[in-house]
Amino acid sequence: MDHNQYREQLAAHLQGSENHLPPDELATRLRRLRAGMAERELHAVLLTNPAEIHYYSGYSTFEVSVHTALLITANQSVLQVPSIETGPAVTTAVCDQIIGYLWEAPETVTEPLLELLGAQTVLGLDTWSPGLRAGLARQLEHHLGADRIRPVGDLVQRQRRVKSAYEINLLQRSADLTSIGLQAAIDCIRPGVTEQAIAAQGARALLAAGSEFMSLQPIVTSGPRTSVIHLNHSARKVSAGEPVFLEFGAAFRRYTAPMMRTAVAGDGPPGNALLRLRDLCSRLQDTLCRTMRPGHSFDEAARAAEKILAPSVDEVFFSGVFGYAVGAQFPPSWVEGTGYIARDQTPVFEPGMVFHLPLCLRQPGYRGVGLSNTVVVGTQGARPLTDNDFTLAVRG
Repeated sequence: MDHNQYREQLAAHLQGSENHLPPDELATRLRRLRAGMAERELHAVLLTNPAEIHYYSGYSTFEVSVHTALLITANQSVLQVPSIETGPAVTTAVCDQIIGYLWEAPETVTEPLLELLGAQTVLGLDTWSPGLRAGLARQLEHHLGADRIRPVGDLVQRQRRVKSAYEINLLQRSADLTSIGLQAAIDCIRPGVTEQAIAAQGARALLAAGSEFMSLQPIVTSGPRTSVIHLNHSARKVSAGEPVFLEFGAAFRRYTAPMMRTAVAGDGPPGNALLRLRDLCSRLQDTLCRTMRPGHSFDEAARAAEKILAPSVDEVFFSGVFGYAVGAQFPPSWVEGTGYIARDQTPVFEPGMVFHLPLCLRQPGYRGVGLSNTVVVGTQGARPLTDNDFTLAVRG
C-alpha cells in the first residue's frame, strides 16, 4: 500500500492514540492564534518550526530534518508531512486534515499548499523559522505574489512565551527527572572515570526515570575542557581536584527544564578559584530572580546582572545571555527561541514565563563553573522549578 492508504488504514485503528494535548488547551491556543491573525489581517499562517507545529496540533516526532508544515486558516488546520512521517501524524496530531508527500520529492510540497490557500490569500510566514526551506518560500512568493506574504512577527512567539498551568506542570515533571539524572551522574564521579562514563550513567537514569528522547543530549566536560563553551563528553579521564561540568535536560511530553551543576572529583574541598566562581553564579541568580518581575523588561534584568558581573568581566567569559525561554522543543536544542534575557531585549516579563538561567563562568584554559536553574516568573519575581542549591558536590 502507498502512504495514503497507510494513513487511512492506520487512522481507522490508532487516530490520535499518542496525542496527550488536552482538547481545551489546544482550543485556547488556536483561538488566540486566530484572533491574532485577524488583527494582522492574515487569512492563513504557515508554520514550519517543529515546536510550533507541536504547540498547535500535538504533532511529535524525532525526525525533524524533513519538511513538515502546519497550515492554519480561520476555519481549519492542515498538517503536511513526508510519507515516512505518516505514522506520527496520524497518532500524535489533532488537525482537520493530513496531507502527505513523497519523502524523496520535497519539491512537490508547494502545489498542495497553493490549492488550499487560494489565489487571494494573505499568508503569514516566519522567514526566520529554522524549518522553512528557501525553495518553498521562493515558490510561495512567486505564485502568491510578494504583497500577499507577510511576516508573522512575534504573533506565535508571544503566545508560546507565556506558559499555561498545564505547561508549567509538564515543565515541573521535566525538572524532577532532570534532577534524578544529574544526581546519578554526579554520584559516579571519581578520579579516573571518563566523561563518557559519567554521561552514560546520567542518561541511563534520565531514561529509566521517564524521560522521552531529549532535545539536547547530556553534556559533561572536565578539567580545562570546562573552560570551553559547547564541548561535550569525551574519553578524557577526570583527575583529582578537577571540576566536572554537567548540563542535563529531561524531556517530558517534549517539555524541558534544563539544569547545570558542577562537581569536583576527589576527597579534598573545592579550590578557592572554583568557590569564587560558584559564589558569583549564586549572586547572579539571586539578582535575576528578584528583577524578573512583571513590568520589568528583559533588558532591565540583564543590566542588573551585568552590574554583578562587571568586576570580573576581564577574568571570565560569559555568553551575554542570562536566560532563555524554554518549553516544548525538539532536537537539536531545548532553547525555545521566544525570548532572551540579554541587553537591548525589550519584551516585558509576565507571570507564567519560564526561563533557563545558564550561569556558566569560564576562565579560558583553566576552569569553568556552571550552575543554573529553570525558573518561572510570578508576581513578585522568579522561583526555581529545578532544585539546584548551587553547592559544588565533591565526589571521589
